[in-house]
Amino acid sequence: MRRTINSSANSFIEIDNADALDCYEHWPAPASIIIDGPYGIGGFPGDPTDTVELPKWYAPHIAAWSKAALPYTTLWFWGTELGWSRVNQLLELNGWHYEQAFIWNKGIGHAAGNVNSLTIRRAPVVTEICVRYTRDVLLPNRGGEMLSLQNWLRDEWSLTGLPFSKTNEACGVKNAATRKYFTKDDLWYFPPAETLERIVAFANEFGNSQFAPYFSINGRPFQVETWKLMRAKWNHIHGYTNVWDVPSLHGKERLKDARTGKSIHYNQKPSEIINYLIQTTSDPGDVIWDPFAGLATVAFCCQNLGRDCYCSEINEETFDVASDRIADHSLLFNVG
Repeated sequence: MRRTINSSANSFIEIDNADALDCYEHWPAPASIIIDGPYGIGGFPGDPTDTVELPKWYAPHIAAWSKAALPYTTLWFWGTELGWSRVNQLLELNGWHYEQAFIWNKGIGHAAGNVNSLTIRRAPVVTEICVRYTRDVLLPNRGGEMLSLQNWLRDEWSLTGLPFSKTNEACGVKNAATRKYFTKDDLWYFPPAETLERIVAFANEFGNSQFAPYFSINGRPFQVETWKLMRAKWNHIHGYTNVWDVPSLHGKERLKDARTGKSIHYNQKPSEIINYLIQTTSDPGDVIWDPFAGLATVAFCCQNLGRDCYCSEINEETFDVASDRIADHSLLFNVG
């Protein structure tokens, strides 16, 4: 396996010329995983020719992502609408919670001149889908049963012997605690760490002392920073919605073969979109995974945004181009 490592003052980039399945074990746990792998359209060697094959193809990868993920890890999954729908159930079975679907609208120019209106039997497709998932976080109750965060909070409070109405008094609200943080229904809200800290203090002071301290995580008394890490990161960027009106690349950002002038990768993603994925779901210094790197746009953006990136590209020619792209930023080291 040939490994390329790029280091700079603000980021650490590692690119492996290998199957991602051989890399996951030595990559550190990620804050965000960006998946731009097979679409089930036979677009490149190894890409299944039918979307029905995608769940089987992705199964070992999804298992590895789930094993390595932290409670606050976000997963972004690129694909066609049909391809994503085939894989969605497998992601959910492996503990990934669907959050939101985003549409990349490439614009009418993407289809112009490429549609035979006499034979086509559907509207021209000018979009791709990118779906955001977070982890289904489970915590053990006092009996060892794994519970969702919502049920775990209710279970812990029930041990205090206090009525649930007292959670409102604990955090100084009229009914927000019982209506949001300790509700049984699907309108549950993740309580802010500082709010839960007040609830915990109240429980420990007035609850049944037999079960104190309350809301301990992994055997340690409640800590604000630990609770914050139970939830995926989301750094909102104003001006963006779940539809990205960004043309497909045709300008300077599109990487082309110097000899032929042809695009090196037919589905190169715009940096504007990749920057959005990285910035909204991670912070500077965090680790980002890109198992199917292609031209390493994710790594390229991580360099500019101060994130560490671990990625792999199995195609050697594409890997060489990606490595050169990263090398333009800072010194490149080849190992092995």
